[in-house]
Amino acid sequence: MSNLNKTDDVIFNFFKQICDEKDDEKCVKLGNDWIKAMENNLDNMEAQLEQADKIKHKKDINNNRDHLNSLKNKSSTEWREYATQCMIEIMENKRA
Repeated sequence: MSNLNKTDDVIFNFFKQICDEKDDEKCVKLGNDWIKAMENNLDNMEAQLEQADKIKHKKDINNNRDHLNSLKNKSSTEWREYATQCMIEIMENKRA
């Protein structure tokens, strides 16, 4: 199994956990934990880029940060909907 497939499985399972969580506060906490993890990943990737690559990828990095910011303050219902959509996209990409 490729690392990409393993990563997709981990992400899928995390989103499934958000969908399955019955406690609304815990669901929101899981979603917020997702945001923090992705922000940390972006920070780490950006820190490892050479200056020329930072400039080259600045728009993509900013788009990812904007996307993460748009997820902040979501309700549990919104998190479950978002997680469901992400799981669907992962499954569709596996078939492609």
